Amino acid sequence: MLIGEYSYSIDVKGRLNFPVKLREDLGDRFVIAKGLGDNCLFVYSLDEWQNIEQKIKSLPLSKARHLQRFFFASACEVEPDKQGRIVIPANLREYGALEKDVMVIGASTHCEIWSKENWDSICSELDSNTIAAAMDELGF
Repeated sequence: MLIGEYSYSIDVKGRLNFPVKLREDLGDRFVIAKGLGDNCLFVYSLDEWQNIEQKIKSLPLSKARHLQRFFFASACEVEPDKQGRIVIPANLREYGALEKDVMVIGASTHCEIWSKENWDSICSELDSNTIAAAMDELGF
C-alpha cells in the first residue's frame, strides 16, 4: 500500500532520492506522469500503469485521445540508481514546479510528487468540515 508523506530535495541534475518504503511497493521500475487537476506528478507501478492504459484504450477514440496525449506524451519510466535516486525529466519538473524542496506522498494506488510550496497550499485548504463532508458521501 502506498502511504506516507516524505520531504526531500531535488538536486541540480534533477535527481530525487525516492523514499525506500514507496520504492519497495512500486517495484524496480515505475512510471512518472503529469498529475490530473493539480500541478503535481503521479507515480505508478508498472502494473497500475498498465491498468490505466487499458482503461484509456477501452474508451472511444473521441474520448480517449485527450487522455492519451496528456498521460502518455510526457510520461517516462524510471529506475532508481543504487542510491535510490530517480531522474525527473525537465519537462515534468517544470509542469510540477519542482525546483528544490519537494514532498512525495503515498496516495493508495499511486504516489504524488509535489513542490513543497504547492503541497503546503493544498494542505492549508483542507479543513475538518471538508473531510467530514467527503466521508459522509462515502458512508463513514
